[in-house]
Amino acid sequence: MHIELSRRLASQGWSLQGSALSAPAQWVLYFGPTDALHDGAIARELHECHPQAIITGCSTGTTLLGADVADDEVCAAALRFDHTRIAAASAPLARAADSRGCGQHLGQALTAPDLALVVVLSQGSVVNGSELLAGLRDRLDGPGRAVPIVGGLAGDGGRFQTTLVGLGEHVAADQAVAIGLYGQRLQHAASAVGGWESFGPPRRVTGADGNVLRELDGRPALDLYERYLGEEAAGLPGTALLYPLRIWPPGQPELGVVRTVLAIDREARTMTFAGDLPQGWSAQLMRGHHEHLVDGAEAAARTAGQALACPPAKPTTGDTLALVVSCVGRRLLMGQRTCDEAEVTAAALPAGARAIGFYSYGELAPSVPGGACDLHNQTLAVTLIAESAG
Repeated sequence: MHIELSRRLASQGWSLQGSALSAPAQWVLYFGPTDALHDGAIARELHECHPQAIITGCSTGTTLLGADVADDEVCAAALRFDHTRIAAASAPLARAADSRGCGQHLGQALTAPDLALVVVLSQGSVVNGSELLAGLRDRLDGPGRAVPIVGGLAGDGGRFQTTLVGLGEHVAADQAVAIGLYGQRLQHAASAVGGWESFGPPRRVTGADGNVLRELDGRPALDLYERYLGEEAAGLPGTALLYPLRIWPPGQPELGVVRTVLAIDREARTMTFAGDLPQGWSAQLMRGHHEHLVDGAEAAARTAGQALACPPAKPTTGDTLALVVSCVGRRLLMGQRTCDEAEVTAAALPAGARAIGFYSYGELAPSVPGGACDLHNQTLAVTLIAESAG
C-alpha cells in the first residue's frame, strides 16, 4: 500500500506532506470543517486530482494529520493498494429511527466472502450509533464470521449544528457511507482507549428508549446532569461533553462503554445520547484529566501497533495507514493542549505509519484488537491498515 497525505488551507490551496503517489489512487479519505465541505467543492477538487479513486470524507471541528491538529484545515489521504479491492456505498440517514435500516443497506451493498474490513463514516447529528452497527452486523456477520468494523460519526466541533458525510462529489447532512476493503493480503488492527475517571455513585438506568435517556434511579436524567454541572448546565448539550456517562450491564463493569450527549429536551427532561442506554444497566458520571487522556491516547496507538505485528499476522510491506478518531469531548477539555494527545499518538505508532484523522461525535472500534466493534464516546481509537508481503 502507498499513501499520499495532503492538507488544504483556504488561503493557500493543497500542499503535499511527503511524496506523491507514483500511480493512480484507489481511495481518498478526507476530513475538514463543516463550512469548508458544505458546497462539495473540496470533494470536486479531490476528484479532479484523483479521478479514478473512490472519494469519501466527513466533517469535523478539528483534523489530525501526523502529529498536528488544526481547526481550519482540510486533510486528505490518497491510497493505492497493491493487493486489495475497494468498494463503497451510501444510505440515507435523516432520523435516529433510520439507523438500523441504514446499516442494513450498507452491509448488504458491501457483503462478500473476501470482505476483510469495513470503514464507516456516518452523520453524527441524530444517528443512533448502536443501531447503525447492529444493522451492519445483520448483513455482514454469519455463523463463525464477524466482519471487523471501524470508523466514526462526523463532527461539528462544539456547535452541534450540522454534520456532513461525502461519497464521490455528493456531500450531505443526512447520509452514512461505508467503505469495504477486500482481500487476504489486507492487514489491520484497532484499539480504543479513554482515560476518563468515574465519580459519584453508580446509578441505574430506570427509563430509556433506545438512545433517549429518561430516568436514572427513577428521577429525570437531565435533573442529575444539571445538579452536577451547576452554572455550566446553561451550556448543555455542549458542556455535557466534559461529563460523559459510563454504562455497563448488570454485574459486568468490565464490559462498560462510554456514552456522550447529542441533544437535550428541557421540557421532557430527557437526554439523547450517541448510542443506546439499555434499561437496567448501571451508569456513572465521568470526568477527564489531561494527563490521563494523553496516557489513554498513547495506549491506544501502542496496543494497535503491537497487534498489527503479533503472529499470526504476516509482515507488512509498503506504507501503513493510521486512522485516528478521537472524541470532540477530549478536544474541548484539552483545548490548546490537544497537541499533546496528537504527538504521543504519532510517537507510539509503528515506525513509518502515516496518520490522518478527525475529532468525532462517536468512535467505532473494538476496545481491544480482535474484539467486537462497539460505539464509543470520549475515546481515542486507532485503526492501522496495511498489506502483507505475501
